Order: sequence, then C-alpha cells, then structure tokens
Amino acid sequence: MATQFLNRIGQLGLGVAVIGGVVNSALYNVDGGHRAVIFDRFSGVKQQVTGEGTHFFVPWVQRPIIFDIRSQPRNVPVVTGSKDLQNVNITLRILFRPVPDQLPKIYTILGQDYDERVLPSITTEVLKAVVAQFDAGELITQREMVSQKVSDDLTERAAQFGVILDDISITHLTFGKEFTQAVEMKQVAQQEAEKARFLVEKAEQMKQAAIITAEGDAQAAQMLARSLKESGDGLIELRRIEAAEDIAYQMSRSRGVNYLPAGQQTLLSLPQ
Repeated sequence: MATQFLNRIGQLGLGVAVIGGVVNSALYNVDGGHRAVIFDRFSGVKQQVTGEGTHFFVPWVQRPIIFDIRSQPRNVPVVTGSKDLQNVNITLRILFRPVPDQLPKIYTILGQDYDERVLPSITTEVLKAVVAQFDAGELITQREMVSQKVSDDLTERAAQFGVILDDISITHLTFGKEFTQAVEMKQVAQQEAEKARFLVEKAEQMKQAAIITAEGDAQAAQMLARSLKESGDGLIELRRIEAAEDIAYQMSRSRGVNYLPAGQQTLLSLPQ
C-alpha cells in the first residue's frame, strides 16, 4: 500500500511539474514602456498589439516580439552642401519612438531595427534639402529658422514610417577648412581696417589740435602787437620786471645761492 501511494504521489508530482513547465513556456511578460507583437507560424504577424503585463501564447506556433516604445536618443551626422557650395558638417540629436498601433506594420516592413533603416536615410534627405536653401552665413545667423524647418520636415517624413520624433536639435555645425580660413582672414582684415581707421582719426585729431594751437598763438601774437602799439615800451618794461621777480623768487629758494652787499666782492669784508 505504501509503495503504491508513493508511486502515485511521484506520478502526480511529475504531472504537475510537466504541466507547470508547459504553462510557464506559454507565458511571456511585457515590461513597462514596451509593447509586444505576436508572430504566428500559420497566419503571420497578428495586427493586435499586446500591452504591459503577463500574457499567454502558443509555444512553437507563436512567438512574441517585444518593442520599446519609450523615447530613445540617436545622433545622426550628415555632410552636405550649402547654397553657396560650402561643405557643411551637421549632427542632429533625435529623440524617437514608434507609434504603438503601427508596430505590426513596422515589424513587417522594417523589422525590429527600424531606427537603423529609417532615421539615417530620412535625416540625410531632409538636411540636404533644407541646407541647400541657405548659404553659409545664413546657416549661422538664422540657425533657429534652419532648425525649425528641419524639425518640421523631418517630423512629417518620419510619420510616414510610423515613427514619432519628440525632439530634434542641431548639436554640431561646422564648415569646410577653406571656408573657416576665409572667415579667419576676413576677421583679420576687419581688425586691420579698424586699426587703420583709428590711426586716421587720431592723426585728424592731432591735426585739429595743431591748427587750434597755431590759431591761439597767432591771436596771442596779434594781441601782443596791439598792446605794444598802444602802450609802447611800458609793456616791455613790465614784462622785464615780472621776469626779474620770477628769477629772484626761484633763486631765493635755492640753498646754493648767497647774496653779497653792493660793492663787496667776497664773502668776508677784509680791510684794505
């Protein structure tokens, strides 16, 4: 009896294990921010999109394909030409995600690596078309307008493939070596022109100052001549006295100067 009971328990446990294994193999999980598409060996890709949670599928007959529907970043570098035939290196940073309802179509046409197949090609196409409408200078001065136009055109183009672009930004914008050298030479020429204009203005100011000084001297000479004519030698005598007073004042402040009385030739008055 005991042996039969143990055999039955063993058989029951084995059956439970087998059933558990079968059930476990028929379950799959869809994590948060993901969606699943079911591929059936007989009917192909099903049009129903499975949401988050645990779900059943038929092993061997069906296979779940998991997609991430959260925004993902991608940098796309492109080399193109401007309106004035300058080489332009542009890098776009794109935040993209698939349209959940279009996942069966995306998987059927593009596969799970849809971003690799779509984003580089449409980004290059849109950038070449937009950048060709602006010259190199406008790409710098009107960068916001260029970015907006690229965003609008690229968003519309990506929607045709079931891809949503949440954000598009130009992170890198440079020009060819020839254009960079030309810009540097232009800046140097502008600096030299500014320097030359400064020197011209300075010379003009010095010229004006010399003219004003000469005019002042001429007016002073005219006034002096008029004063001499009116007062005769009296003005000269007054200037002589003023000059003597100034000389005496300057000498009185010097320690190396001694004064002798009138008629005395030495510092000591010796008897004769």
